[in-house]
Amino acid sequence: MEMEKGFLLKITGIGKAAVITVSLLTTLFVAVPKVSGDERTFSLKEAVAIALKDNHELKAFGYALSAEGENVGIARSALLPKLSFEERYMRTNNPPASFAAKLNQQRFSQQDFAIDTLNNPSPIDDYQTSFLIQQPLFSRKAMLGLDMSRVQREARVKEFSRKKQEIVFHVVKTFLSVQTAREHVSAADRGIEDALEHKRIAQLRYDTGLGLYSDVLRTSTALAEAQQKLISANTSLNVSRRALGLLLGLSEPVGVSTEPVELPERTLETHVQLSSSRNDVKAVELYVENARNNVRLTEAGYFPTVSVDGSYQFNDHRQPFGSEGESWAVQAFLRWELFDGLKREKERAKAKFQVSRTEEQLAALIKVVSFQVYEAYLGVEETRKNVDLAASALRTSEEGKRLVQMRYNGSLAPIVDLLDAQSNLDRARAAYIVRLNDHRLARAHLSYQSGSLLADLDIVQEKPEE
Repeated sequence: MEMEKGFLLKITGIGKAAVITVSLLTTLFVAVPKVSGDERTFSLKEAVAIALKDNHELKAFGYALSAEGENVGIARSALLPKLSFEERYMRTNNPPASFAAKLNQQRFSQQDFAIDTLNNPSPIDDYQTSFLIQQPLFSRKAMLGLDMSRVQREARVKEFSRKKQEIVFHVVKTFLSVQTAREHVSAADRGIEDALEHKRIAQLRYDTGLGLYSDVLRTSTALAEAQQKLISANTSLNVSRRALGLLLGLSEPVGVSTEPVELPERTLETHVQLSSSRNDVKAVELYVENARNNVRLTEAGYFPTVSVDGSYQFNDHRQPFGSEGESWAVQAFLRWELFDGLKREKERAKAKFQVSRTEEQLAALIKVVSFQVYEAYLGVEETRKNVDLAASALRTSEEGKRLVQMRYNGSLAPIVDLLDAQSNLDRARAAYIVRLNDHRLARAHLSYQSGSLLADLDIVQEKPEE
């Protein structure tokens, strides 16, 4: 906005009756940051789509979810076969070890049965190459661990979906703040236009001898205040644009379209019903399920484990990986821990207390969610009424200012009345913008608390990869 800057001192009258008339001649430039012409502008749906893809907080949560998915594979590995390779070297004159090494190398001879040879063998080298395989047949702990890791990942997926709703709500909130800040700039511009007009009329009346110089000064002060409001409004606008860019994973400010943020209206009962399927509630339900699984996991210690393993072995006394002799072995074993010092009993009791704790957390969360929806619904009703009242106040303040303007132009009202009427109009304009934004934000908040924000914005979520 450009305004007059220079001042012309006009001397009228003679001697003691000299009066200084101040007239605005040149333009006062209000230094506010300008928006570059190449600034990116998004609709709300475009902004939400970019945030879901590029928001750094969501990306970090996505990597954590991927790491949680790897825990499923880790748990599954306890049920899969283990294959290993081993190369071992030994040099010894230990009688039993020497005897066994020669047998494994398949070069044992009749002379090796001599008593002196058996009691005092010469040092012998043995290179042993082995392939080992082990396969669990039954392990209740491992099977329950796999189930629990899957439930844990599913719970984290639910939390990730709720996190998306949270980020989208912040995008909507910041999107609305940009629109509101832009409306404040527009209102500040209109305020400056009105202040300029008041200044012009006061100057004209003074120049023609129909007005007071104090009126000129008062309108100049009002104009300066209007300029300050414009500077503050532009600052808020640029900060809001930058904040929105940050949510979208960008380092530069972004612009928004003028489309209104419209969300469907529902009854309180419908919102309460929707909130029962909120993803954070579903996540805690899964944590309760896992707490119960943990009780079964502690009870799995009462069951045996059954496995089979096998090996194929090469032995050579001259070189690694040699095969002078070869052999294999297959074995099965059952291991059953009969007493562990009451450790299992204590772990089972602890797990049951944890079940009770998570059940209480779930019950509390369900009640909190119901309260949050109720509170958000009342917020929508309150802001709707406030919008109506603010609109009515704006209409009356516009009419009041028009009437006072006419009375001042006809020398029937002082400049103070006109400036007061203008201040009331400026406040009414700002209040209407704020109330309208509050109502739109309250509706978005209600959708967020109901867990339906993405659906209400017609945003399709991609399912995480298995």
